[in-house]
Amino acid sequence: MSESGMLKIVRGACGHDCPDTCAWIAETCDGRAVRLYGDPEHPFTRGVLCAKVNHYLDRVYHPDRLLYPLRRIGSKGSGCFERISWESALEQIAERWNRDISESGAESILPFSSAGNQGLIQHSSLDQRLFAVLGVSRLERNICGAVAHEGLCATQGSGIGVNPEDLIYSRYIVLWGTNTIVTNLHLWPVIEEARRRGARIVVVDPIRTRTAAAADWHIPVRPGSDTVLALAMMHVIIREGRVDHDYVSRYATGYEQLVKRVSEFSPEAAAAVTGVSAADIERFALEYSAAEPSLLRPLIGLEHHRNGAMMFRVLSCLPVLTGAWRHRGGGLARSTGAFQYSMLNMDGLLLPTLGEGSVRVLNMRDLGRDLCSDSLSPRIRSLLIYNSNPAVSLPNQQLVRAGLQRDDLFTVVHDLFLTDTARYADLVLPATSQLEHLDLVPSWGHHYVSLNQPAIEPLGECAANTEFFRRLARVLGREEVFLYDSDEQLLRTALQTDHPMMRGITFERLSECGWLHLSHAEDWRPFAEGGFPTPSGRAELWSAQLESRGLDPLPGAGEIRRGESGMLQLISGKTLHYLNTGYSHQEPHRRREGILQVEMHRLDAELRGLQDGESVLVRSSQGEVHAICCISERVQSGVAWMPFGGLQDARGMSRHVNNLTPEEPTDWGGGSGFYDTFVEVLRATESVSV
Repeated sequence: MSESGMLKIVRGACGHDCPDTCAWIAETCDGRAVRLYGDPEHPFTRGVLCAKVNHYLDRVYHPDRLLYPLRRIGSKGSGCFERISWESALEQIAERWNRDISESGAESILPFSSAGNQGLIQHSSLDQRLFAVLGVSRLERNICGAVAHEGLCATQGSGIGVNPEDLIYSRYIVLWGTNTIVTNLHLWPVIEEARRRGARIVVVDPIRTRTAAAADWHIPVRPGSDTVLALAMMHVIIREGRVDHDYVSRYATGYEQLVKRVSEFSPEAAAAVTGVSAADIERFALEYSAAEPSLLRPLIGLEHHRNGAMMFRVLSCLPVLTGAWRHRGGGLARSTGAFQYSMLNMDGLLLPTLGEGSVRVLNMRDLGRDLCSDSLSPRIRSLLIYNSNPAVSLPNQQLVRAGLQRDDLFTVVHDLFLTDTARYADLVLPATSQLEHLDLVPSWGHHYVSLNQPAIEPLGECAANTEFFRRLARVLGREEVFLYDSDEQLLRTALQTDHPMMRGITFERLSECGWLHLSHAEDWRPFAEGGFPTPSGRAELWSAQLESRGLDPLPGAGEIRRGESGMLQLISGKTLHYLNTGYSHQEPHRRREGILQVEMHRLDAELRGLQDGESVLVRSSQGEVHAICCISERVQSGVAWMPFGGLQDARGMSRHVNNLTPEEPTDWGGGSGFYDTFVEVLRATESVSV
């Protein structure tokens, strides 16, 4: 049989921002991908892809896919472009950047990226090397993950937690601020197996999510008051003699100070703040401390409050007090991402010595303010955006778009589609999909490392991030050889590590197998015998480091925001068919999600004279969106919920929930308090057809 028409099988891995990091198999024929499915041999993926990635080939071959470089010919935001060559586009970038550097300094150039592609080298490799030698402004990518990490580090010195697959050994699983069934689909079978073995599943969440409805017990805490709930639990655990004093005395410090602090947080006092009854707080604390082993699973939701870091700080004290870390399946399980990255040769990959010296650092959260600022010196004159769609995903959407609208701002976007951000660009460059480039994909949701091998050639003139930065370095006249490493060289560099858990994980083996498990004991317990990587070597219930930074050295409530009378606290959440802004431009996904809704409790709707299904205006201090009122028992009184990820409101306007959110800074960690947004919900003056 000739090669023409032969089916070829290529192993890869999903590069989306998701803890599941699914291993997939692509089938190609005559250079075209004809089928994509989950790897049935992967112990975590189990042959199943999510509702989004099941349609990934539709995304790859979508008629709106960018295939050639474009130059803007209309006004910013109009979406009017003409095709140009890569050569012309790169020359324009080089000409503008060289002029900016000459007139205002390299810091007038800001590269902006996020987790639109979470493959190792497409996310962060040659780009960081190039930016370092140029001396351009640096970006803190702290909008998601950093706050939780910093909060955990304050107690346990790192974000390391339990191997998620070991949840089958847990007997009391608390899913705190995570809608696992929707956002961490492949962990749910593990949790169900734990339940079959006798585990009790508890969900702490302001919203009765699909996960909360499937749990054994849903505790509907008021938004932002999770710290008080956890402190009251500690109050009960200490009062009732449920502390593992042997573990605390051996492996923790600051216990006496903690005892004094939590004495202020009785269940009765906490009930008034959290909305959870004193009896339920007592029951929760006693059940949690009696179960062996008990496991906390906090994820993204908690860190999007003003007291987000403190939330993780407080929660991380609970498994220390109970000694849950001693047991397999006990302790706390959050992200495994930093854990996996710590094993790789990141110094070799990123060459951190290139960054010595003082370079301005800007927080991605504040992009709108920074673009519109007259006092920022030097002012941002050029913006390069890749792996991100900030016009939709950042808080204060109106201000971000006002900044992108600046006539004197030179903006380049490298992406797969003409996103809302790309519509404001001067140049738009076509990027590859995950099927078209090589990468290593560490996971932040399990202990497998995957190699993504390209299944097809890049469509049109699409270029991977790494190839784009090689081309950019060349046109800028850079001669540093490390700016031109091939993708395989970069991956081999990252895998040159002597970390014991990476033993046997080589480029060759990954090329053969597709994915490999970290090399550690089957019964791996990170803090069973202490060993916390803190300055004291113990879990720090009282933190000298926090005190030195002017922060509360003890776990506390933190800043809990409450709105003015008549305002509802707005919570947003991920949906089944959108991934941030990804897939929301595809008609089948938009049809499944339906028109933008705002969910609210019946009492709040009645108070405002609103009916289910009618058109409403949702307004905050930042902006407004139109939506359809959905009276729902999923939300508690005083709270409203809207989905995150859609590109249009109910009037077809290019705006969504982040038109309402301010850039509220978190307590520490550099994040944003998205969920401390307060809104009015009013009857719209004109109807919206559903």
